[in-house]
Formats: sequence, C-alpha cells, structure tokens
Amino acid sequence: MIRLNLIFVTILFFSIGLIAQEKKKEDKTIKISWSGYVKYDAFFDSRQVLAAREGHLMLWPKAPEYDENGNDINASPNFNFLAIQTRLKTAISGPDALGAKTSAMIEAEFFGHTDADINGYRLRHATINLDWEKSGLMMGQFWHPMFALECFPGTVSFNTGMSFAPFSRNPLIKYYYKLNNLKLAITAYSERDFSSKNINGIASPDYIRNSKTPGLNVHLNYTKSNKDKNTSVSTGIIGNWHSMLPELKTSANYITKQLVESYCGAVYLNLKLRPINFKISGVYVENSSGIMMPGGYAVHRIIDPVNQEKDYVPTRNIAGWIDISTTSKKWQPGIFAGYNKNLGTAKSIIDKPGGHGVNIAYIYRISPRLNYYINNLQFAAELDITAAAFGDNTYSDKAIPLNAKEVINYRVIFGAYYHF
Repeated sequence: MIRLNLIFVTILFFSIGLIAQEKKKEDKTIKISWSGYVKYDAFFDSRQVLAAREGHLMLWPKAPEYDENGNDINASPNFNFLAIQTRLKTAISGPDALGAKTSAMIEAEFFGHTDADINGYRLRHATINLDWEKSGLMMGQFWHPMFALECFPGTVSFNTGMSFAPFSRNPLIKYYYKLNNLKLAITAYSERDFSSKNINGIASPDYIRNSKTPGLNVHLNYTKSNKDKNTSVSTGIIGNWHSMLPELKTSANYITKQLVESYCGAVYLNLKLRPINFKISGVYVENSSGIMMPGGYAVHRIIDPVNQEKDYVPTRNIAGWIDISTTSKKWQPGIFAGYNKNLGTAKSIIDKPGGHGVNIAYIYRISPRLNYYINNLQFAAELDITAAAFGDNTYSDKAIPLNAKEVINYRVIFGAYYHF
C-alpha cells in the first residue's frame, strides 16, 4: 500500500510538473505590459462653471444668475485639488488567429461614472484587435470615431478642447484598410457613458438603442512620416451619421417612431516639424450632445394633432480650433484656441430647442500652457480663458438664441504626472 501511494504521489507530481511546463510554454506566447500615470491637479476658477467631477471636467462658465440685489450669484470663485485622473493601462498581445496578429487593451481610471461615484474605478477603453497588415478589426469601447487620434488638442485641462472638438468614448466595431499612406476606417457605434440628451436635457443610451440603427462613421486619413528627421504630416476627413428615438410614445399615448437624424463632419491637419507641432481642425455638427459639444434638437411641426406625433429638426454648430506647441524634449510651451458658433436649425421650429447648451450663441477659448519633463515626471501649467454668450431664453424661428450676453471664466491649472 505504501508503495502504491508513493507511485501515485510520484505520478501526480510528475503530471503536475508536465502541466506546469506546458502552461509555461503557452504563457510565453502571451505578453502583458502595464503603463499609465499618477496625476495630481490643482485649479482655480474665477466664477462657477458647468463641469463634471467637482469641476475637474470643465465645459464652460455658468450663465449669470441674479440675487435680490441684482448681483450675479455665479460670479463666485472656487478651487479644488484632485487626483482622480490617475490611470492604469494593460496592453496584451497573443498568438496569431484567423491569419491576423491579435491584441487587446484595457484602460481605466479613478474618475468615477458620476459625481456621486467620484474616485470610483471606471472603464475608459477595452478593445480586441485583429491586424492583417493591410486591414484590421477593432471591437470594444474606444474613442468616438469623430475624435481623431491623428489630430487632437494637447491641453493640460482634462477637457481636451471639449466644446470645440468632439469628445466621447463609445462601444463600437471598426474595420480599417491601409494602402501605402492612406487609411480608410468604417465604424458602427452605440452609446454608454457619453449619451445623447433628449429635449428635456436627460441623457440616456436608450435613445440610440431604440432607433434600431447604430451610428455610422467613415474616416479617410493620409499620414506620412520621416523617422530620421522626426517629422510627419497627417490629414483627414470624417463623415458621421447618427439617429435617436427620443420617445416611444407621444404625449397622447400613441406609439411613435419619429427619429432625430443628424450628420457631422470634420477635417484636420497635424503638421509635426522639428521646432513646432501645428494642429488645426474644423467640425460641423448636428444634435451633438452625445459628443460633449453644445447641441440638441427642436420640434419642427406636429404631424398629427390627434396623436401628437412630432417631426424633429436638429440644431447645428460649427467649430474650429488650433493648437501650436514646441517639440523639445524638456520644455514644451504651447497654446490652444477654439471657437464654436450656434447656427440654429435648418427648418423653422414651433417650440424652444432642448439638449445641451442650446442657449449658447457662441463659445471661445484661449489657453496658453507650459509643460516640463524630467525622466518619469511631468509638470504642467495652463491658463484657460473660456467665454460663453448666453441668450435670454428666447429664440429666433430657427432656434438661434436671442439677446446673448457674454461671461468669461479664468481657470489656472497646475498638473503633476508620474508616468510609468
């Protein structure tokens, strides 16, 4: 019996050893790398601002609100210290499959999902990638396809040029094809954390889900680089279509299938030279609350007075921005400037528009910055000057805010990063 036990134990340990060796061999085909940064932010605002996460993600200054003496309540300064942008990224590569190189990526941060969840660990990106050299497939959650990775603002502020450049992360599937320096990408997407708002300003991913059709995007990019000189040029054009079903039934309790359909487009140029990096972009957007830009929609007409079914029309905005910085390794001064103009609707409306920031006639921002790099450390400072012109809650027959008055916020930001 002792011999049998010894033989059994020997065979068991031998089998475990073989399994462990085989597992070790398999593990060699999987590579996992970690990266990210610890981030500290300190900022001061000259007035109250519309923002998320205790002011961290700043959009624009709040509209004036007057007390009984006629003083602007929102002209009150404030400050904050935060570390919630701290981020962790996992990159994974594995064996080939379906004739393609395979990889995956997970990125998260302590930004939370809502202000009540601040400091909570939330998903930013999660992708599965297949690369066939000339073509590829991405599935997961990533930047909205209107956010061009080839050309985006380099601000210290976490808003990354928000209000002038699209900003959103979405569940999506993207196919791309590369031919020399050209790349064509086609993307279908839904909405999750960044969702479109209805006419009452309520955000929900249900609106695009109930429309039965995902958003569709086409992006054509040309990129050429010179590694020896460390220079490059990247330019592209983007087209986007989005639909949402804001309500399943009318106010008269009849089923409705009336959609809000919108079109967006963008062009950009990123020119990297030895002394400077020059970026410029222009966008045209409709019903753009889902990409964190001012926008919404209005009722164009009542189709049927009995069932109260409505015909909708989206609001339109045009925006442009420019970003210039140096390419030095240690000191990197830079400046961002953007402008957003409310164009109203293409058709007449019968009621006030709704959504996100539709009462703003225009917004502009100027933000000079300075970055300093030393090994893994980065220190950054920025002066963000953002102005918004708010209407008096009256509109033209095509949804343009009337009697707009401008207010300005001055934000001073200091950031410290430890990259790894």
